[in-house]
Amino acid sequence: MSKSGYNQDHKYASLLHDLSYEAANMCVQCGYCLPACPTYESMGNEAQSPRGRINLVKMAAEGKIDLQQDLAEPIDLCLGCRACEVACPVNVPYGQIYEAAKEVITLQQKEEQKKRTAGMKIRDQVLNNVFPHQNRLRFLGNATWLYQKTGVNKLAHKLKIVNKVSEPMGQFEKILPLVESPSKRYKFGDVFPSSGSKKMTVAFFPGCIMDAMMSKVNRLTIELLQSVGCEVFIPKGQNCCGALHAHQGSMEEARKLAKANIEAFESSGADYFINNAGGCGAILREYGHLFKEDVEWRARAQAFVEKTRDITEVLVELGPLPFKKDWDGVITYQDSCHLRNVQGVYEQPRELLRSVPGATFSEMEGSDRCCASGGIYNLIHFEESMKILDDKMVKAKETRAQTIVTTNPGCLLQMKLGVERSGLEQTQALHIVEVLAEACDIQ
Repeated sequence: MSKSGYNQDHKYASLLHDLSYEAANMCVQCGYCLPACPTYESMGNEAQSPRGRINLVKMAAEGKIDLQQDLAEPIDLCLGCRACEVACPVNVPYGQIYEAAKEVITLQQKEEQKKRTAGMKIRDQVLNNVFPHQNRLRFLGNATWLYQKTGVNKLAHKLKIVNKVSEPMGQFEKILPLVESPSKRYKFGDVFPSSGSKKMTVAFFPGCIMDAMMSKVNRLTIELLQSVGCEVFIPKGQNCCGALHAHQGSMEEARKLAKANIEAFESSGADYFINNAGGCGAILREYGHLFKEDVEWRARAQAFVEKTRDITEVLVELGPLPFKKDWDGVITYQDSCHLRNVQGVYEQPRELLRSVPGATFSEMEGSDRCCASGGIYNLIHFEESMKILDDKMVKAKETRAQTIVTTNPGCLLQMKLGVERSGLEQTQALHIVEVLAEACDIQ
């Protein structure tokens, strides 16, 4: 290797060392994380386990292995579900190690263009030129509504047009929920009064995928919040939470998005900042970590974190909900990894589902284990994702549930695809907000 090549490699190893080495050294290699890791279970390879990945990060930080040749693939195959953090007896911050590795690997790929594939370039274009822009995402959402409304989607399914471009995208497009009419969309800057006596004012974070493709769930979220005494404000100036960017190693872009959200929400004067997507909520609650080295933004980020809540937390706190209809059938619940493992929210969704009149709640074995959606993991690592999903659906079938409930858009689409793949014709997958709104007769 040339001297200049060595210096470049040393530069990235040194950066990885600064960002992750102290945290990685906390790992005592005990192996308690192994049973909790879905990729270790499905692949049976130590390099695809949390302790294996941590060891590789340490070796790369010490300059003993190559970041791209030896570390990039094991890190890329990690779902980032963070179940290992919950299982770890010494509280190793695996999420920080994982994101540091992602950041340095991505930085090297961007600076050394020859190491970037066409897929990486397309991914970056989408992340940087679509997700941060509300109007572009809403245009895509409205176009999808028209595509479904006119029946063009049925012809596309018959001819498998999307499948010819990408088999994974074709399968997910087929089970995409019906997009609600653009005429029913809320506007940024809108204020929705509480039903009855006002208990608090909350600011709502609609997200990007939820806002574009699942705006009905967001509308129902607003109406549920109103029903328990919340005045709901949707701040202008907010945008994508930055989770997809952070998970792909684009940390600077994630921080830019975070700054815009902090500014939009801190001026709202709201008691809580509410979201209904486990993945979004996880990074919103980690804005303090994003700015831990930034003196100017650290306190503002932490103040934002302290007000951030998942919809289920607020509904439990301000409930009971005004139920009006009985639910017919058995309900089971699949945890959103980031809601459970990062935000620590797992009892509230279950409490709400158990309170639905007429419903029978059946706990799924392994409901706390990842469904392998993982942001865009199920698109770029489709076969690995489906192996985990198919096992998940075996457990879902054992519950005899007619409804599988989750709390994150990626998980919801994954469950819908799982239902399709498993031939569970009498089973539906819904967001928890849809179930609660139906039982409250909110249409």
